[in-house]
Amino acid sequence: MTAEHVDTAAPSAPAAAPPTPLAPARPDPFGWLEEVEGTEALAWVRARNEHAHTTVGAAPGFAETEAAVREVLDSDERIPDVSRIGDHLYNFWRDAAHERGLWRRTTLESYRSDTPDWETVLDLDALAAAEGESWVWHGASLLRPTPEQLAAGEPWRRALVDLSPGGSDADVTREFDLVAKRFVPASEGGFERDTARADGVTGAKGGLAWADEDTVYAFTDFGPGTTTPSGYPRIAKLWRRGTPIEDAVVVYEGTDDDMYISARRSRTPGFERDLVSRSIAFYRSETYLVEAVGTPEQRLVKIDVPESAEVGFHREWLLVELRDDWAPAGTTYRAGSLLAAPADAFLAGSRDLTVLFEPTPSTSLVGAAWTRHHLVVNVLDDVKNTVHVLTPPAGASLDTEAGAPWARSELPLGGGLLTVGVRAVDPLDSDDVWVTTTGYLTPSTLALSSLAGPGAEPGEPEPLKAAPAYFDADGMVVVQHFATSDDGTRVPYFVVGRQDLVEPAEPGSAARVPGTAPTLLYGYGGFEIPLLPGYSGTVGRAWLARGGVYAVANIRGGGEYGPAWHQAALRERRHKAYEDFAAVARDLVARGITTPEHLGAQGGSNGGLLAGNMLTQYPELFGAVVVQVPLLDMKRYSHLLAGASWVAEYGDPDTEDWEFVRTFSPYHLLDGGRAYPPVLFTTSTKDDRVHPGHARKMAALMLAAGGPGGDVTYYENVEGGHGGAANNAQAAHMSALAWTFLRDRLA
Repeated sequence: MTAEHVDTAAPSAPAAAPPTPLAPARPDPFGWLEEVEGTEALAWVRARNEHAHTTVGAAPGFAETEAAVREVLDSDERIPDVSRIGDHLYNFWRDAAHERGLWRRTTLESYRSDTPDWETVLDLDALAAAEGESWVWHGASLLRPTPEQLAAGEPWRRALVDLSPGGSDADVTREFDLVAKRFVPASEGGFERDTARADGVTGAKGGLAWADEDTVYAFTDFGPGTTTPSGYPRIAKLWRRGTPIEDAVVVYEGTDDDMYISARRSRTPGFERDLVSRSIAFYRSETYLVEAVGTPEQRLVKIDVPESAEVGFHREWLLVELRDDWAPAGTTYRAGSLLAAPADAFLAGSRDLTVLFEPTPSTSLVGAAWTRHHLVVNVLDDVKNTVHVLTPPAGASLDTEAGAPWARSELPLGGGLLTVGVRAVDPLDSDDVWVTTTGYLTPSTLALSSLAGPGAEPGEPEPLKAAPAYFDADGMVVVQHFATSDDGTRVPYFVVGRQDLVEPAEPGSAARVPGTAPTLLYGYGGFEIPLLPGYSGTVGRAWLARGGVYAVANIRGGGEYGPAWHQAALRERRHKAYEDFAAVARDLVARGITTPEHLGAQGGSNGGLLAGNMLTQYPELFGAVVVQVPLLDMKRYSHLLAGASWVAEYGDPDTEDWEFVRTFSPYHLLDGGRAYPPVLFTTSTKDDRVHPGHARKMAALMLAAGGPGGDVTYYENVEGGHGGAANNAQAAHMSALAWTFLRDRLA
């Protein structure tokens, strides 16, 4: 709202069609739509929502689709995702009877049964009704009792619960008593982070983290000048129970240009460490060990790794994951590698590191999880999973031999086009892991596997839960293809659907006429996030079971091939991601699966920027486009909400970077005289990450420009934050709008 070219005054009459492409040096005719709660802006939103409901919402099949999606979201047969805390498994659950959700717990023995006995810990619906606030669950952090307390049989008692009003990123934190099952009020010494900002918004971006039972780290909005340009915390403090938060001791204060500051304590007995994380920008950070924290003798020790690397501690070990090549002590380690060193030796100056994983042209690291004695490493090979179990040499210390070998074994998992996820049950005391397996046509399963201790081979996973099949996949297949992008790069993508549609008959065959299947192509392509196979009852019921084909593009900008795949589409190379997506669209047509008239594109957030660029740069390739919670005005993005934190991804439009940023700013590429495919924009009023003004202004511009691109539908949910919906009913409604729109336009 500070740039000179923005005019936030609402027009008294509908805006005339502006010159197109929109000139960023001229007043923005739709700048007034950036006023999130502005009277005129919300009136415009209500009018567009009514249009969406009377067109798409009234179309044949909408109600049926909404009901089918809602049934999936509310199904009691879903797998309850659990975390083990002490003797209990905790789960957060939403269904038709619990719109806001239940935080609940059971035992492993009960969880193994078909009908676990769940104990309600916190009822969010009851809390929301009692307090008159639309609370959305943001998670909880539990304080592990000390070894002495556990030996004495004391229960896990203390939790920090995060709640968001309406689903925004801004939230509050309250201390919760797990035994009494109630919040501990501030009047009784309970911790509360409940900032009421000057703009009337409850909560702030940030959080609390346990240091001990009477102390927390606080990183939040402490008042003017304490947040970064993105609205995230700039200061971390140590806050003692029974004292005002204003008296908390400053542990670390970032600069005005930093992105996010946080602090925490690792409470592993014998390996306690206080840590500060300084996020300078995306992909650049520093980690500090804090000695004598909160005292006049406090000292910060920087972990000496590249700013682009990620570091982590587990007991005596330090792990370093590289995004760029690194050559300490004359040895070069490749970007994408995972390295290990004894923590004490590294802090004492040794740079002898063991390579645990090194990428190849087809492989990348997708995750690593510690158990008590092992490290589980998850690797992608052409976007297909393999899982390895690494066991470090015992007793790492200052004297541990450099490059000492780690034993290696395999988890008997995977196979085919499936995604396998592995996470520790309790990384302090157990070598058990939760194993999830899923695929586009394979309903998710959850198993428990034991790695059995030092040197032992992993055992066969114990099946615990299996999700039902929400649609009939008989006759359907999943295939992986590779398209060739403009610069010759091979771009993988998955295609799902009936075999006769996904693998069409040879040209001239009477078996079917190729190129008629309504097909949806989905993508993201940013922030080093890979898109992996996964089961979706919603996609299956609303699209696949109705004769649609679903495709997912693994374009550059994502993490499918590690940091290099991501960096290939950063900043001035952003166009590579869009060229990749367009190449996949053309390949779908070339293979006879569909035609441009029957091909849709969809993406959300950064993927919404992708979809916006497909709309404006490649309109001839698509018959419809769905743009969700998007970035679209790339001249203004860094001034709106969290936008400043993404400059490392897109560039700074207030500098000479604008010369390349403008080439992928859909708001400025729109040409009123050009034909565009039908488009649906969706967003949320409560999205305080990606400003709803992006979608609002783009829709308004297209409507004002009219012409051959006048099929514009817009829907804005009042809640939901960046996820777009705050409960299952809202999620089903928005999903049905998108599927009905696509089915109608691509039929």
